[in-house]
Amino acid sequence: MSRKILVTNALPYANGDIHLGHLVGYIQCDIWVRYQRMRGNTVHYVCADDTHGTPVMLRAEKEGVTPEALIARVHGEHLRDFTDFGVAFDHYHSTHTPENRAYAEDIYGKLKTAALIDTRSIEQFYDPVKEMFLPDRFIKGECPKCGAADQYGDNCEVCGAAYAPTELKNPYSAVSGAKPVLRSSEHYFFRLSDDRAVAFLREWTRGSNASGVKRLQAEAANKMNEWLGEDGENKLSDWDISRDAPYFGFEIPGAPGKYFYVWLDAPIGYLASFNKLAQIRGDIVIEDFTDAARAEASATEMVHFIGKDILYFHALFWPAMLKFAGYRTPSQLCVNGFLTVDGAKMSKSRGTFITARSYVEQKLNPEWLRYYFAGKSNGTMEDVDLNLDDMIAKVNSDLVGKFVNIASRCAGFVTKRFEGRLAATDAAATAAFAAAWASGSIATCYEERDYSRALREIMHLADLANQYVNEHKPWELAKQEGQETRLHEVCSTALTMFRDLTRYLKPVLPALAEKVEAFLAIADLDWHGDWIALPAGHTITPYAHLMTRIERKQIDALLDANRESLAPAASAAPKADADTSSQQRHAEKQQHAAAATEAAAAHISIDDFTKVDLRIAKIVDASHVDGADKLIRLQLDIGEDRPRQVFAGIKSAYDPATLVGRLTVMVANLAPRKMKFGMSEGMVLAASDPDGKTGGLYILAPDNGATPGMRVK
Repeated sequence: MSRKILVTNALPYANGDIHLGHLVGYIQCDIWVRYQRMRGNTVHYVCADDTHGTPVMLRAEKEGVTPEALIARVHGEHLRDFTDFGVAFDHYHSTHTPENRAYAEDIYGKLKTAALIDTRSIEQFYDPVKEMFLPDRFIKGECPKCGAADQYGDNCEVCGAAYAPTELKNPYSAVSGAKPVLRSSEHYFFRLSDDRAVAFLREWTRGSNASGVKRLQAEAANKMNEWLGEDGENKLSDWDISRDAPYFGFEIPGAPGKYFYVWLDAPIGYLASFNKLAQIRGDIVIEDFTDAARAEASATEMVHFIGKDILYFHALFWPAMLKFAGYRTPSQLCVNGFLTVDGAKMSKSRGTFITARSYVEQKLNPEWLRYYFAGKSNGTMEDVDLNLDDMIAKVNSDLVGKFVNIASRCAGFVTKRFEGRLAATDAAATAAFAAAWASGSIATCYEERDYSRALREIMHLADLANQYVNEHKPWELAKQEGQETRLHEVCSTALTMFRDLTRYLKPVLPALAEKVEAFLAIADLDWHGDWIALPAGHTITPYAHLMTRIERKQIDALLDANRESLAPAASAAPKADADTSSQQRHAEKQQHAAAATEAAAAHISIDDFTKVDLRIAKIVDASHVDGADKLIRLQLDIGEDRPRQVFAGIKSAYDPATLVGRLTVMVANLAPRKMKFGMSEGMVLAASDPDGKTGGLYILAPDNGATPGMRVK
């Protein structure tokens, strides 16, 4: 049965450029949307600019334009950048729209009727010069923990400490430089601590959707459990949903001078953008996706792709708002990690900031980045690390050396010798491709957003295709008399394999797939029906080069273009209107403390690393170990006089027969360990999910050209 899915991406803030770090979540989402459509599912894919808040108001003032003019310009820039990277929204809207205002006022009114809105007086810092209350990120001073100067009002970027702005030493306004003073103000709160909300959120964050899929990834659900507390506990505080004038946003009905906090109306932008799409299209029943009862009856889904930095808002505030206003709640949150550059989070203040615009302007192919990000994405909240040298090697090896190479080596013979018509294919040679299609394993990887695993399986098929071409050598058959028929069959078989690889890669590389469809003269590749070869007599068009290699000079030009951004800034301008409620500060303290702990535990010195002797190893023999449930006995050649014997716990993932002849990586200087099965003389390296249970097990493999005994460094 065809699925009906509303898919959204997190709304980028209308106060800055799109950079490569932003693109991780959008590319991951776009891949999933394209896959779903290839399966025949109906998907409505929407997004919008998040436009409200103090930062936008102040930037517009600084530039001498109205906030409306600023957000209109940024909207065009953002949509341009997303389009350049193949992120194809059905509609890209704005939160500063009549649709968004209507939904915000409706939800607020229904929460108020449900007795979930309170008012109370709070104290917060006030700028006496600008005559405005200051969000935490617009208050700076000396860190109360380490004494570092020019730190924000919510956390220290030097020591990682989190705190309240009132704890800062010598605070000053980042807007005017004046010393802020404490003033009282009446604020509006969403009663998130209400027993009804807590009970609902405890069930919602732990539960599954109608399809049996967990609404939250395991890591996200665990984090929610920390914030909610154990059964019987109530660790939530009420959420401050108002801000005082001057403020760029929607005024709260019946409350002059009070505005909805940006985080209240930002996620409502998903509904507003979808509403606008429905107005444009005219054939979408909005209530089937938004009304709680209608959504359940119509079996529609609402899936949000977000970054882990906004998990708190999307897994607590947002579903609770929707639930108690009578709207449908999200079917699933797909949470991605940050982009790191050589292991450090992409950040202008850290000197690792590269804009999407500069990438395009330097003529780098956006699909290189799509492929690289996909290869690093496994459906979890793990960060995606960008190593530009690694990207060069991966793209050149996989896409040019393996994938495109198949067509470039065979298509010319079909065009020149056989008028572009294909012959019948070698069924035995294409059996692995038919089996992969029948098993649906690659489809499962796409569904679960484990693109890394999907690409490994696809590149394994590419290796088989190249092996077939290398074994039959069409360039030699072309020189031999009487081999015309065989030449025709080999090239036609290789192009059928190439067609299948393109089908599998299409969600990741849509522009390249479109070129291949034109070259092979086939309709849009999809995932319907059974596997069939390209038929005999089918005519292809003349081959034109499909993709170029990445040159190091192109990467150098990209870095030069971002030289100013890549130079660490003395201080970064505030980007977000931080919530001043105690609950949000509590959540941020937890997040910062966890990040600081992880960072401290993650770093080792270069001396520590060089102590580990990593070697390329060729598996010359592999066998089961009698009496062992998990072990395989490996004989590993690392260039020594005799192979090393290593026992590896990979039996659940590998058949020993498939391992012989493969290259992997081993720790060569690990102390030998005597086991009851024999002596283990090292350790092979493998990757798995954090708990080793759900994400499979994968031994590491070096790139082409590595030989046994090479040092990994």
